[in-house]
Amino acid sequence: ALSVRLIQIQVWEGFKWERTASAQNHCTEILPGLRGAIVDRNEELLAKTISLSTVKVNRYWIEDPTLVASALAYERASAEPGWETLSVDKRKRKLQAYRNAILGEELPEVIVSKHLARAVGILARPLGLRREELRRRIEEPISQGRAEFAIAKDLPEEVVDSLRGLIEENHLKGFLFENRNKRWYTSPKLATHVVGYTSEQKLAGPDGKPVFRQVGQFGVEGAMEEFLRGRDGMWDHLSLPMPGEEGSVVPPVHGLNVRLTVDMGIQSIIEEELDAGLAEFVSERGAVVMMDPKTGEVLAMASRPNINLNRRLKIAENGFNYAIQTIYEPGSTIKVVAASGALNERLVTPSTSIFCQNGYFRNGKVVLKDDHPAGYLTFEGVLQKSNNIGTYKMALQLGQKRFYDYLHRFGFGRKTGIQLSGESAGSARNTGNEVDFSRACFGYATTVTPLQLTCAYSVIASDGQLRKPHIVKSLIANDGTVVENFEPEIVDRVLTEKAALQMRQALKKVVQSGGTAKLAAVDGFEVAGKTGTVQKHNPKGGYHVGKYIVSFVGMMPAEDPAFVCLVVVDDPRTKKLENVYGGNVAGPIFSRIGTRAAAYMNLQPTEPVQDPLATSASR
Repeated sequence: ALSVRLIQIQVWEGFKWERTASAQNHCTEILPGLRGAIVDRNEELLAKTISLSTVKVNRYWIEDPTLVASALAYERASAEPGWETLSVDKRKRKLQAYRNAILGEELPEVIVSKHLARAVGILARPLGLRREELRRRIEEPISQGRAEFAIAKDLPEEVVDSLRGLIEENHLKGFLFENRNKRWYTSPKLATHVVGYTSEQKLAGPDGKPVFRQVGQFGVEGAMEEFLRGRDGMWDHLSLPMPGEEGSVVPPVHGLNVRLTVDMGIQSIIEEELDAGLAEFVSERGAVVMMDPKTGEVLAMASRPNINLNRRLKIAENGFNYAIQTIYEPGSTIKVVAASGALNERLVTPSTSIFCQNGYFRNGKVVLKDDHPAGYLTFEGVLQKSNNIGTYKMALQLGQKRFYDYLHRFGFGRKTGIQLSGESAGSARNTGNEVDFSRACFGYATTVTPLQLTCAYSVIASDGQLRKPHIVKSLIANDGTVVENFEPEIVDRVLTEKAALQMRQALKKVVQSGGTAKLAAVDGFEVAGKTGTVQKHNPKGGYHVGKYIVSFVGMMPAEDPAFVCLVVVDDPRTKKLENVYGGNVAGPIFSRIGTRAAAYMNLQPTEPVQDPLATSASR
């Protein structure tokens, strides 16, 4: 019977007992790969990963006298004179000798008790606990029969490094670390929809066991997940290492850092002015997008409502990125498509006179009425007065096919491809219907995103070419090496440089006296831009009465713009104004942003600046 049982243990159950013995002698500790940081164009930190750890106790290890005797052996050996001068091999041999002596001299329960007392004395202060409290946290779970339990949670990296050093130096046994990462945002209310956020998800670790890791869900965090995420490493401890054995280590690989094109100085300006404008005009929703027209770099982008990235309350309601996800009919801001197309095709010149039918025009099934009737207006006058009939007549000269071709070349009807998740495409479909065509000329029957509109105006603000917007400037390794730069990318040639310049000249008149955007002017600079006012579409059909989306998109300095900036306000409810228009709601917000941005960017004034002291003296 004994022989049969011996064969059963050694042969039939050998693999089972081998795994059990290995599990008792090994402890796998996951070494998390840190998620890369996110910084702005000036390397101001926006998002970083904080490494936190939980200290645990393994009951079987801490109650095994053959293991914990090593700590008592070190206590004796290190107290001897000349210990520090011994070689590594001599230290190991001396420790082994003392360990064997202790195991032969002391009772097992005494060895365990002395080890616990020594561990408590060494670790209590670094853990921020009194000795009595630490002993209680260890002994109570053991008395309850728990095999593994935590004694301290969410310790920062510097504390863990200190504890790990003390445990290894003093050969303490039974203590192990469980590591996890937490994402922290340094400015949690700024650029929230751009930076995005992460969520904790259960993934398979390098040892096959489940681990919880931060995974990007939105914004740059989500779009650049494959670059930001790191790869976990693993440390396989030996509970009772023999001389020369240290276990095996697979080092973690940290994620790449992402450098944005966003300038947090400008970002602060646009967010402050957007919040002030929404409060003044009693609105909860809107966006501002600022872009460098020569490179396609997004300098700032803000959407409202907003979220706090560290607290993450009401993400479902407020996590929507208005700047790239909202689609709306753009109103008169789209008139630049018909106007610039006709100019580019040499169908008109800046001085061409267009009869605007005194406010009423019929063309087959198309009937147009203009709230501000006009007779003859020049090409520039049509844009200055935002005349619907004049714009439609220029579109008629282009024809449906060429008009929609220009609409698509300006980037409407498709995603821009910006490095952000969740972007909408909008709609710019040629239905072949004459009425739809007429409405599309001045901002209905077509839907856009604020980012698309900013990109379209950047065509006019630069050299007539459409550039792909990008918000990630480069990927950087932890040692500062630039892994990849994202260079400006040209999508299409839309206008000639001459036509783009002529359009800037025409759009300057919109902001001057007699134009629809006088309140968008910036002292010391010529501004070119266009207003937009459109009734809000009702998803159930038709349009909401008394509800509007108003906007202004401008560029400055007009001759050679340093930036293009779009301001859009959704459903302003102010009673301060008799009529709500893009010029008197979005225009003033642009003016304040432009004034502060020009100072921040150190732009040199192109026009005489009015001296307020001289003005008051003349009064």
